[in-house]
Amino acid sequence: MFRPLSTRIAAGASRSKAAVSTRTLTPSAVIPILSAAQTHHAHRSPQHQVRGLRSGVPRLDKPGSYSRTDPDVTVEYPEDHELPSSKPVRGHGGGFAKPTLASFSLEDTVTVVTGGARGLGLVMGQGVAYSGGDLAIVDLNLEEAESQAKNIIEAFRKENPEADKLPRVTAHHADVSDPESVDACIANVIAKHGRIDNLVTSAGFTENFDAIHYPIERMRKLWSVNVDGTYLFAIGVAKHLIDRKAQGNMVFIGSMSGAIVNIPQPQAPYNAAKAGVRHLAASLAVEWAHCGIRVNCISPGYMLTALTQKILDDNPDLKQKWTSLIPQGKMGQPKDLMGPVTFLLSDASQYVTGADLRVDGGYTVT
Repeated sequence: MFRPLSTRIAAGASRSKAAVSTRTLTPSAVIPILSAAQTHHAHRSPQHQVRGLRSGVPRLDKPGSYSRTDPDVTVEYPEDHELPSSKPVRGHGGGFAKPTLASFSLEDTVTVVTGGARGLGLVMGQGVAYSGGDLAIVDLNLEEAESQAKNIIEAFRKENPEADKLPRVTAHHADVSDPESVDACIANVIAKHGRIDNLVTSAGFTENFDAIHYPIERMRKLWSVNVDGTYLFAIGVAKHLIDRKAQGNMVFIGSMSGAIVNIPQPQAPYNAAKAGVRHLAASLAVEWAHCGIRVNCISPGYMLTALTQKILDDNPDLKQKWTSLIPQGKMGQPKDLMGPVTFLLSDASQYVTGADLRVDGGYTVT
């Protein structure tokens, strides 16, 4: 029997991963435990482990035995009230920043970030503000979005007390899976900012459950947020840019799960959805290239958000399991996405479109 995971809807439903979170929830896993029989077998002497090809208990070192999903692996995501509100990170921006290329600036641009009130979306939005751009935070939870808009401005002011100009940061509500809600949100952003130049689609969620027992209505909800939500905001912003005859940039937040199969947790629908997001970015990049609209994808690996930190606190052995598969030997920090998203939104990446930038510590190349 299916046990619904405690999840929230993200800005419309932000790795990230009933209501579903605005986060992009990162994949989660638990370490499989050997049965008593397997443990006994594992400690037997080598001569006792030598068996015929078709007889006896399978050897524990059988090729591929550690590269399989485990249907017993599930992670129950905590409810909103069990998680602390996300906090802006130290930005190191403004007048005290080290010299860099002027083409990395987002000055005089307006960027929409869906799923922007928590986790990865919040920090990427903060990166936009610290790079000189104005920001529209879109989230299902308008109250949280309004609070975070104030927090980003306050953090900027604190780090840049002599700044002549503060970023304009606004909050907006949207259910990213609902076309009417998306259209109303885009209109609201344009009414407040006058235009939209850039889009970051960070709203999404994941669930870890074996495919056979995963209810179809849950899969449809997962796809409606991760894939439909990305598509609806993309076409809405593209229409606006084409009507203005203006160039623009889009960054879809995918996942390394769109390129590899995570183990041991089973999450086939999520992996397929993120693969869809990645290929949607490539397809729209080609379709809209003649309009001056660039579309790229960022695929994060295991990121240490407030959500994943709570999961690791509840399951202490998880961190060792996850990091053992990452060449850099550590999980990513949300701030590790500030640079990549700024690069792809800025003129520094003018000849980059249809790309998938994997920010995963090398996980997908091993």
